[in-house]
Amino acid sequence: MTLRFVISDVDGTLVNNAKRLTQPTIDAVAKLQAAGVPFTIISARPPSGIAFLVEALKPTGPIAAFNGGTIIAPDGSVVERHMLDRDVVEKSFAIAGKSAATPWIFAEGRWHIVDPNNPHVPHEVLASAQQPVIETDMTPLFGEVDKLTWVSDDPALLKELHAQMDAAIGKAATVGQSQTYYLDLTSPVANKGEGVATLARTAGVDLSEVAVLGDQFNDVPMFERAGIAIAMGQAPDAVKAKAAYLSTSNDDDGVAHAIETILLPMLKGQQ
Repeated sequence: MTLRFVISDVDGTLVNNAKRLTQPTIDAVAKLQAAGVPFTIISARPPSGIAFLVEALKPTGPIAAFNGGTIIAPDGSVVERHMLDRDVVEKSFAIAGKSAATPWIFAEGRWHIVDPNNPHVPHEVLASAQQPVIETDMTPLFGEVDKLTWVSDDPALLKELHAQMDAAIGKAATVGQSQTYYLDLTSPVANKGEGVATLARTAGVDLSEVAVLGDQFNDVPMFERAGIAIAMGQAPDAVKAKAAYLSTSNDDDGVAHAIETILLPMLKGQQ
């Protein structure tokens, strides 16, 4: 393939498990950009959780938050925003509201929760770069939802909720897991397949000329559409099976390793 654009997932890929961007990754991205290949980000995170990455990596084009549901320019302005329909949110709460899973709603730039003691809250504080708004009633938010996340450390429960929501909601939402403990609902166009297509179109690049990097099941739609897919070393086997290449884990600078050993050599072959 001809490599003209690189797009990376964030959690489990671009940052390590401490949610930090390492210097080897910063340096590798700079090398890629110096070689004439733009680099940008697509993430399930809200825009607030991507700002520090934009500052450090300096992408030249738009960035995708909420799996592509919100497209933002490097200066932070919103280019596109796609929300969930109220009916979808209501159906999701009808299915999961009485389960042991706890809901998080991301709406109008803020993160809303009902259970501040959930063990995943501290990690999300880091990931979203904001403190949560604690709610006793989430229904007033139902018309402004960018992302609805059901949080649980019970894999069987999330699998069952996923199946029920797929059956009840169908194509009215994108339902998928961004982590083993997060079940996310976003707009139908807010999936990483559509997200990378939007980013590539905005950059004037064909998808066949795009390389993508990821680690989770919600990254598979972009693996299936981009010209080359690279999975992190710790990715589930089913995700690895969808990738053309494997890198090291995100805790072992997987993005930097992929750039240095796969993408930059590919560019030399194009010369």
